[in-house]
Amino acid sequence: MAKYTITFDRDGCIGAAACVSENEANWRMGTDGKADVLKRDIEEDELAANKAAAEACPVGVIHIMDNETGERLV
Repeated sequence: MAKYTITFDRDGCIGAAACVSENEANWRMGTDGKADVLKRDIEEDELAANKAAAEACPVGVIHIMDNETGERLV
């Protein structure tokens, strides 16, 4: 099981692309102008970049959960 899980409310995405700017390895823009997350289950080495992407989101639709503790990090 992955250490962290990304939850993403794509319906709430406004297409600002801040997540893509912060982490092109795991985020891209879809053809409809909204972001797509490529990998929802991530490990420790992927946390910082995905946390930056979540924190950059102007509408707060990206969250990261610690699967061991149940804590929402973002």
